[in-house]
Amino acid sequence: MKNYKKLFNKIVEPEHLFSAWEEFKSNKRKKVDVQSFEKDLEQNIFDLSRNLKAKTYRHGAYTGFYIYDPKRRHIHKAIVRDRVLHHAIFKILNEIFEPTFIPNSFSCRIGKGTHKGVNAVSNMVRKVSRNYTAPCIALKCDIRKFFDSIDHEILLGILRKRIKDQDLMELLEEIVVSFNGSRSDLFNQRGVPIGNLTSQIFANIYMNEFDQFIKHELKAQYYARYTDDFVILSHNEAILRDQLDRINSFLKSTLALELHPQKVIFRRYHQGIDFLGYVVFPYHKLVRAKTRRRIFNKLRNKVKDFRTGTINEETLNQSLQSYLGVLSNADAHELKDDLMNHFWIWLKE
Repeated sequence: MKNYKKLFNKIVEPEHLFSAWEEFKSNKRKKVDVQSFEKDLEQNIFDLSRNLKAKTYRHGAYTGFYIYDPKRRHIHKAIVRDRVLHHAIFKILNEIFEPTFIPNSFSCRIGKGTHKGVNAVSNMVRKVSRNYTAPCIALKCDIRKFFDSIDHEILLGILRKRIKDQDLMELLEEIVVSFNGSRSDLFNQRGVPIGNLTSQIFANIYMNEFDQFIKHELKAQYYARYTDDFVILSHNEAILRDQLDRINSFLKSTLALELHPQKVIFRRYHQGIDFLGYVVFPYHKLVRAKTRRRIFNKLRNKVKDFRTGTINEETLNQSLQSYLGVLSNADAHELKDDLMNHFWIWLKE
């Protein structure tokens, strides 16, 4: 296993922080807090660099708010200075850990994403079922309160396996302990905030331990994961049930996680396998009903924002193309036509 040293010095250099700022500011230039930071950009970046080098940097507080996507999620937003640092750290951590991730981990990775994940499951169904002529059963699971349950000490221990730069580890600890989720208690600090860029890479690093267990201990050949959702396919349900017991044991003992008891589902392939907003059937994929409602509701709200001047035509068109892209990954020609018809009606209301 390759160990990494002397990374802290690279992160704290102004040049690296300016590069992180360029990535961070994309699509955020109209935000008031981003504009305020940019007014004194050079001073703010150099101050951040000096504080990091002097070991006086402390992560700021978070602003909490809720979104519905479609379920209610509690988002925690850091101040701009901290988010710029998150981008700087993400670039370094991603270079280190990305090569260790398995191909069928699809969350928050370049060249991956929901479409690739769904297509991978579709291809695996075809292989396991031998072109839909043999049995194929899916075990679909969801980890309960995943982001709120990530154990700080376990996460830092995983990071220490590869990162031997003590200065960087102290900085990572400062970021990790800056937030305590609802599942923290007197003895265990848990949780990473949904909204931090670092939380995305932390989640993949944390769950890579599980991915490696699935591939090397369970030796499951047909497996795909997106954040806390995963699917395992087999021709034999008894094999999957045995694996489920071992999965539960590993998650609890090694990662202090547990499966959502109401989201452990066994499905035969001809019933349709629900994954990442789509339902995979033999020969075709459909958009899940909740996903359809979500797309229509979100686009209608975007049209309202456009008509009130909150967003411009370019932003509205980007949203429209994004939703059409979701539908284009399924057999949804009539649904796309229906969405476009509603779009033009909403514009004229």
